Amino acid sequence: MKRKKIIKWLTCFISLGLFVLLSVMIAYHKEFKIDTTVYNFMAKFISDPLTFIVKVITNFGGAVVLILLAISSILVCKNKKNCYCICLNLALAKLFNIVIKMLIERPRPAVMHLVIEKGYSFPSGHTMVSMAFYGFIIYLIYQNISNKKLKLLAIVGLSILIGAIGISRVYLGVHYITDVIGAWICTLSYLIIYITIVNKTVLKQ
Repeated sequence: MKRKKIIKWLTCFISLGLFVLLSVMIAYHKEFKIDTTVYNFMAKFISDPLTFIVKVITNFGGAVVLILLAISSILVCKNKKNCYCICLNLALAKLFNIVIKMLIERPRPAVMHLVIEKGYSFPSGHTMVSMAFYGFIIYLIYQNISNKKLKLLAIVGLSILIGAIGISRVYLGVHYITDVIGAWICTLSYLIIYITIVNKTVLKQ
């Protein structure tokens, strides 16, 4: 148990440290070679059918879908504490994303935007908020579902969705890959801290 705690907090602090380092680098250098390389690679595959699929995927990280899912959890789930934690998590993740974007003030990529987005670029809001939302759902599934096959299927499926939403933002031209990477590592630290706090104060596990 002690070893798991060490690994958990080590992961949290390493992720947070990497995020701070990336944030500082981006604050002074608005674009990196990896950003251009990854986008140029993805741009080769842009087509109407693929763009339609990617837009569907990216909407699973959008405000409308996530809010509807959060509200649905309150109406459907029996454990109201879990539901309240889901909604609080969504609100906090969005708030943190807005604050960080205002601090870094990174402009969006100067490439073809396949969807209309406003505001700053770093870190990706869709990526960060969706990872926080679905990541917490993954935790609840891991803790509460006893059927191992169903648990594995749900966790793998949601994990793939989190990754796909992040990649979709680069394909659509509204984020750099470093925006997405920053969102992933930042949210990993956030989830560790958030889950620890709600476990002790609300869920009491």
